Formats: sequence, structure tokens, C-alpha cells
Amino acid sequence: METPPNEVFRDSIATIDEEGKRSWIFPKKPSGRFYEKRKIVSYFLLAFLFASPFIKINGNQFLMFNVLERRFNIFGFPFWPQDFHLFVISMIIGVIFITLFTVGFGRIFCGWICPQTIFMEMVFRRIEFWIDGDRKKQMRLQKQKWDAEKIRKRLFKWFVFLVISFLISNIFLAYLIGSDKLIRYITEGPKEHMGTLVPLLIFTGVFYFVFAWFREQVCIIACPYGRLQGVLLDTKSIIVAYDHKRGEGPNGRKKFRKNEDRQELGHGDCIDCLQCVHVCPTGIDIRNGTQLECVNCTACIDECDTVMEKIKLPKGLIRYASEENIEKKAPFKLTARMKGYIAVLVILIGVLLGMLALRNDVEARVLRLPGQLYEHKENNIISNVFTYKLVNKTSETIEDVSFRLRGIEGEIKMVSTLESITIEEQGLAEGTMFIELKQSDIGGDKRKLRIDVYSGEKLIETTTVSFLGPRSFN
Repeated sequence: METPPNEVFRDSIATIDEEGKRSWIFPKKPSGRFYEKRKIVSYFLLAFLFASPFIKINGNQFLMFNVLERRFNIFGFPFWPQDFHLFVISMIIGVIFITLFTVGFGRIFCGWICPQTIFMEMVFRRIEFWIDGDRKKQMRLQKQKWDAEKIRKRLFKWFVFLVISFLISNIFLAYLIGSDKLIRYITEGPKEHMGTLVPLLIFTGVFYFVFAWFREQVCIIACPYGRLQGVLLDTKSIIVAYDHKRGEGPNGRKKFRKNEDRQELGHGDCIDCLQCVHVCPTGIDIRNGTQLECVNCTACIDECDTVMEKIKLPKGLIRYASEENIEKKAPFKLTARMKGYIAVLVILIGVLLGMLALRNDVEARVLRLPGQLYEHKENNIISNVFTYKLVNKTSETIEDVSFRLRGIEGEIKMVSTLESITIEEQGLAEGTMFIELKQSDIGGDKRKLRIDVYSGEKLIETTTVSFLGPRSFN
């Protein structure tokens, strides 16, 4: 079945030409009220991204995702492998939060918050405008022969892109291994840490490839979120939309002519100037409706408002609106689906806060030594051997750590020459110990014991173990 002429855009993305080759996008430099607000949001998030690895709260890095050592810091709270369930809940909350906003407000995350968009549009694209010029100059430079001017501009731009990509890679490395370790690696020199330098250079190449060549293709081809929006949006979702009822009119669009009564001629307010297309970073025509490539960056809104102001027509031909708002003037309301997401979000946040409140600074795990049952000693004393592991989640050293039995008389003997246990900050202490009980106190072949962990006289953690004894026959 042949596609209607006005629906051809649905057969191919804007970055691919008729021959299937890459069609390079040269967007016009945006300006306007939304762009100024996006700059404020973007530079705040960039400052947050670059500063977070170097901010510390109670000695903990503000944000760290050390996958290799399975240590994570989120807003200054350290998370260990034992806290992985908390990390998973946090990630689920993040996904539902983004899903909720997509249902309500489209791809607002892509246009305003996504690191790919911020780096591309607010860093690399602005540098490109500074070096190569605006849309027309970039297109002219692209077709220009490789003369001295083009070589100079290309080499300078590629060099600046490479430096920024290397800087971004170092910041991401600070998130992975910690800022203190990164600074130490830098001061000690790259030769001492070639195992880290090589991955760093690889990631520099990846970032350079993404921002210098792949660019908007990440949003269109690689990012799964763009596909996800197709099943999340509905007619009530607020998106960047073209008001086709006002823009087209009974007789469609028409180029602007001074002192012409467009309403009398039956034409809409769209003057077919194509400025909304030229300014789009993914090269789409927003007048074709909601499309996969649209990242809700609002550049078309600003550009259209500027044009409307010049020809003295009302602004808002392209604006944040839902399909129902355009068709029926219906105001925004929370749908049943959105209320459901909000309910799930509130429940998960409540669960996470509860788990964080119950989370201890010290994780204690005592397990029976594999392959060992029990030992029968003099005076009807039964002995079990256990291994212990203590994890200090704080940034302070915990000293004078000891174990005590609760609710039963018995003795704990440590297999160590040390008088007391010390757990270094964010460190681990492990060893072996014997627990001895009277056989009469066991009350069968198994008894659950509660063990309290003390630092001095302060109770810091409680754990339970199963103590084995000989089976009694009546």
C-alpha cells in the first residue's frame, strides 16, 4: 500500500535521506524564553554533575557508583552489597517517576534533564555555533573545499570536542572509583595506573564519537526511552504540539503577505516559513504531529513565537498542549493511569524511607562454619564454631567491638589474639569464634540464639544464629 504524500515522514527518520545515507542536521541557533530557562536548568545540572563526586557528607562522597567494589553512595548515604535491595527500589522509583512524567508531560525528561541533550545542545552545539557559525554558515562550510579556513575550523573544533570528552570521562571515572582515588591517580601519573588510563581513553573516544558524529542519532536510534514514549503517551498527555486547527484553517497554510486578511481567505496562522523545522535539533517538522524523533526541547515553540510576534499574530501556535486541549479545549486533568502511577510511587517511596530508617550503620552476619556440627566438651558443654563478618557503613572507625549472648547463659570465645575488634571506616572485619552452651540449656538438637554486637557498652547491631546440639531421645 502506497503511503499518502503527507505521511511520507512516517516511513523514514529525518536523519536519513532517500538513498539511505546519513542526512546531516544543521539546526538553527535557538533563542527565546524557553531556551533561556533550559540554559538555567542545564547549567545547574552540569554544575551538579561536575561537583557531586567532589562533595562529601560525613566523609562520604555525595554520589558514587563503584560497580567493581559494589559500593554506592547516594546523596551521602553509603550502600553496600547487603543494601542492594535498597538500591533496586531506588532505581524502580526513578523509572516510575520518569514514566509518570512521560504519561503526563511527554518527553520533558529528554528535552530538559537528559545528560545527552544537555551536553549536545548546551555544550557541544554552542561550541559549534561559536566556531562554525549558525545554520547557513555551517551548511556553507560543509560544502566548502578543504581550504585553510575549513581545515583550521575543523581541527580546532575537533580538538575542543576531544578535550571536553576527556574531561567528561574523568568526571565519570570519579563517580566509578571515587574522587579521592582519581586525584591520587592524577598526581601519581598515568604510567603508574595504565589499567585505568586505557579504559579512560576508550570512554573518551566513545564520548567524542557520540557528540562529534553520532549526535541526535542517540535519541532516535539508540535510546530505548524514545520507543517507550509511544506506548505511554495518550491524547491527554501534555507535549510540544502544533495547533493544527488554528494553523491550517479551512484552506491550509499560506505564505505571509502584508495587509492580507488570512481569515477571510480561509487560511490558518501558519505561514509555512519552515523556521520550526530549521531550528529542530532532530530535523523533524512538528506540524506533522507527535513523532518518535521529537525530544520536546521547545526550540520550535520559541522560534514560532518569534515569527508570530513579527507578523503580529497571537503566540502559541506551537505550545505545550495535549491533543484533547487542541481538539476540544479540554484542560489538563489527572487520568486514572496517572493516579495509579502516583499511588505506586508513594507506596515505594514510603517503603524506601522505612527501610532507610531501619537500616543500621553496622551489618553483622554470623554463620556456622561449613561442614562442622558440634563438639561435646567436659561438664556437658556443647561447642559450635562460627564465622563472623562485620561491615562498617559509616565514615568513622568503630572500636572495642564485642559479641554477647542475649537471654541465655553461655560463653563466646574469639579465635584471635586481639583483645577487641576494630572495624575501619567503610571497612570489613571478619574472623572465627566458638559459642559454648550447657547441653541442658539447648533444649533439643537445635536452638536459635540472639547475639548482640557492642561497641564498648553501646549496642550497635543484633543478629541470630542456629546452635546445634546432640539429639535427645526420651
